[in-house]
Amino acid sequence: MPPAIRHLQSGLLALLTAIGALAVLALLVHVSVDVALRSLRGTPIPATYEIVTHYYMVGLAFLPLAWVEKQGGMVRIDVIHGMLPRPAQAVSDRVVTLISALIYGVLAWVTLRTALTNSANGSFIMTNGVRVVTWPAYWLPPVGLALAALVTTLRAIWPHQEPAA
Repeated sequence: MPPAIRHLQSGLLALLTAIGALAVLALLVHVSVDVALRSLRGTPIPATYEIVTHYYMVGLAFLPLAWVEKQGGMVRIDVIHGMLPRPAQAVSDRVVTLISALIYGVLAWVTLRTALTNSANGSFIMTNGVRVVTWPAYWLPPVGLALAALVTTLRAIWPHQEPAA
């Protein structure tokens, strides 16, 4: 893989790692404060459940996909793979990688269309009289899926990358 592309990929993955770490920290603090306030004062933070389910959990599910793909930890065909000769294993790896990239790309496209629709509509939910804007959360799946598609495409083009750190 050319150094410039490797550098760009590493930078994007580092950004996702930082965002993921902040999301986990925010989730922990938010839920802990909510539980403490509910227990001590009887007044929880409004819309905690909705924020956790629409933002934190969606981000934690989709944003790490590219990092997991970079580590080679998603789609593998181990049952048959070990019985194949080396050249056939290389072909199998490339085919699986291309299929994965295609599926990620299609899912990114579909979720992008949903994000565009929800952004245009200004989607929100009402809970206990609190308006929780949800349209920004719809952008997390297409971003995570598109980056996973990019990483798998790069792996299909340059299958012999350096070992993951």
